[in-house]
Amino acid sequence: MLITLMRGIRRASIPVCLGRVLAGGVAAFMIAGCNSGSDDGKPYAIAVTSLSSTPQYVSGGSALIQIATNAPAAQAVVVKVNGTDESAAFKPTAVAGVYQGVATGMATGGNTIVASIGTTSASLNVTNYPITGPIISGPHLSPFLCQTQAFALPDASMLGTATDADCSAPTKVTYIYMPNGGSAFKPMPSTTALPADVSTTTTLSGAKVPFVVRVETGTIDRGIYQNAVLHDPTTEAQPTPLAPPKAWNKRLIGIEGFGCPGGWYIQGGAIGNLAIAGFNLSDLDPTRLGEGYATFSNTLQHASNSCNAVLSAEAAMMSKEHFIKTFGVPDFSVSEGCSGGSYGSMQPADIVPGLFDGVLVMCTFPDPLAIAFSGSDGHLLTHYFAVTNPTGFSTVQQVAVSGYKGLQAFYDAANQAGRTDPISSRVDISGYVAGTWNTIVPVGLRYDPNSNPKGARADVYDWNRNVYGIDPNTGFALRPFDNTGVQYGLAALNEGSITADQFIDLNAKIGGYDADDNYISTRTSGDPGAIQRMYKSGLQLSGNGGLSSIPIMDVSGIYNDDGGYHYQWFHFATRERLKRANGSADNQVMWRGNPVPATNAWATFIQWVVAYKADTSTSSQRDKVIKDKPTQAVDGCWSDATHFITETQTLSNQPNTTCNTLFPSWTSPRLRAGGPVSADVAKCQLKAIDPHDYAAPLTSDQMTRLQAVFPSGVCDWTKTGVNQTGVVPMPSFGPSPVNLVFDVTKS
Repeated sequence: MLITLMRGIRRASIPVCLGRVLAGGVAAFMIAGCNSGSDDGKPYAIAVTSLSSTPQYVSGGSALIQIATNAPAAQAVVVKVNGTDESAAFKPTAVAGVYQGVATGMATGGNTIVASIGTTSASLNVTNYPITGPIISGPHLSPFLCQTQAFALPDASMLGTATDADCSAPTKVTYIYMPNGGSAFKPMPSTTALPADVSTTTTLSGAKVPFVVRVETGTIDRGIYQNAVLHDPTTEAQPTPLAPPKAWNKRLIGIEGFGCPGGWYIQGGAIGNLAIAGFNLSDLDPTRLGEGYATFSNTLQHASNSCNAVLSAEAAMMSKEHFIKTFGVPDFSVSEGCSGGSYGSMQPADIVPGLFDGVLVMCTFPDPLAIAFSGSDGHLLTHYFAVTNPTGFSTVQQVAVSGYKGLQAFYDAANQAGRTDPISSRVDISGYVAGTWNTIVPVGLRYDPNSNPKGARADVYDWNRNVYGIDPNTGFALRPFDNTGVQYGLAALNEGSITADQFIDLNAKIGGYDADDNYISTRTSGDPGAIQRMYKSGLQLSGNGGLSSIPIMDVSGIYNDDGGYHYQWFHFATRERLKRANGSADNQVMWRGNPVPATNAWATFIQWVVAYKADTSTSSQRDKVIKDKPTQAVDGCWSDATHFITETQTLSNQPNTTCNTLFPSWTSPRLRAGGPVSADVAKCQLKAIDPHDYAAPLTSDQMTRLQAVFPSGVCDWTKTGVNQTGVVPMPSFGPSPVNLVFDVTKS
């Protein structure tokens, strides 16, 4: 758009200030100036743009800057950063009047970049943050264990010992190559001569090049970043933004991780590589690299290292910024991931609009809290059934209350409550693991209510305490889990699977948790402030941020509602959140299958991204995304690897459609209590008990007992939750003052 406007100004040759021409949505990225009294008497216009990040979020003391002007090429462009001349760094691009360069020497805090031609000048104010962060994630969390010394590079050497308390390490560039007939990369012994057995790859543009990959590894935001791209050091100079690797197709893939338990207090010793259902979700994926794609990643994007979506989004934002300063601006950036990589793709995309131009997700969860909250409900039920009332419900009745397909699926889901439990020594039902720690965290740092009450707590709440806030009475993170007013087993009662007396006893005795996840006889009341910040931060996915206007390709990845907790209702929870936030989920396509053909899914997804990015109409981005779907980007399921059934996907275990017959799905305890499929109401608003909510009339005695169980009322699921809101795009928890949601240091 800027180039088009500049050409228009040049043709018109009228004294119009470029700042006025560019008024509107792009104003945040540039500041322009003009002067009708320029040296040759012609009206010059200058625009200064930050390409590597928005001006408020520069990191590492540098930024890729673009200068656009309608001045003749003979006019020298002078660029100064805080008064220091850096003009030599700026070179003309292939577009007349457009110059680019990496401005350096920025101080932490405010900086001014001034571009001038004769007496005409324009300036851009930027805010720079240290490469160690933070920017929006709040104060550095501690303890924090460095792992640079154990991070293996492609040549089997280690990144090296950390040089400071922020786990920094010198950047290293290594080269790998694919040998003829090979399927795995090998270290390249020399950068001056190609190996005799190097293979050739053909990129998407048809270029045939040696299959040699440049891998850069270093530290950003206290995490370990890595980027990879085809680059032949024997014939090409080291890449720059104006001279990127010749074989790079200008497309960028963010690599996410998986899992969540144990994702706290560590830097991470590995990127989250994963292969599942035909997808190689790796920063060194031979298929994508061979096609010319570049990849980037950071260990803190991997939930098994850091189960904190705000920090993950920040690390991804900073790592992508560094990539752009090294190689230039990609045509588009996408992310793909399974399980923890699904929310590792969607949450940062929602929190930081523009970070990704599309996401392909598998084994989908909307966020870690969906797993944890459902696990907490299930764990209360398993305790009631096993301890409080061990003979009162048959196995069939227990399953009916739980919502899951069977007892094993119920237990597997309930055991995910271990993510919220800081007491590592707790023993519960088979398969329950509380307070999971990465083995590198010393025992002496770990919380124990008796021996180490001030230790670090291994749970999804305390690792996100910058968002939730801290309880001054305990020093622990405030907690958002709430089950006040929840009528467990309501659907089972109305279906006739359990009796009214069973229903009342269950709800009278199910109880809740204290701050240490111990069972208590009363229901749990989540902290209202923590709940509101949970929504605003994006720790619970809402879908109204960046995710609202990019393609979302959702495929099964794992299909197994018998156990393992990767259940289909989580896919539908994501869809319902998108509907609630945006009026429809038309920018999401869902494919189910066991498995879904990976080649088809990727090709359709990329075709979709390419199509809307090429759309130059004046429509909104969301409208473009919806309008420009490829014909094959429609809901459906794969009966096998070659047969696709076009059908809107629905949450059901009934044989009411072809896909639901092939791939039936079940639900969860909160949904069986009447809650929405979106599973995004953390704390419900209450209403008076209504006798009409029960399929069979309750006796007066039963109504009296039920009133005693719920003296303040029961959940009104027709209303939004208490303090429920959407994500604040680019929410800050410090130090950035932009969109500051909460400052834990001042609470």
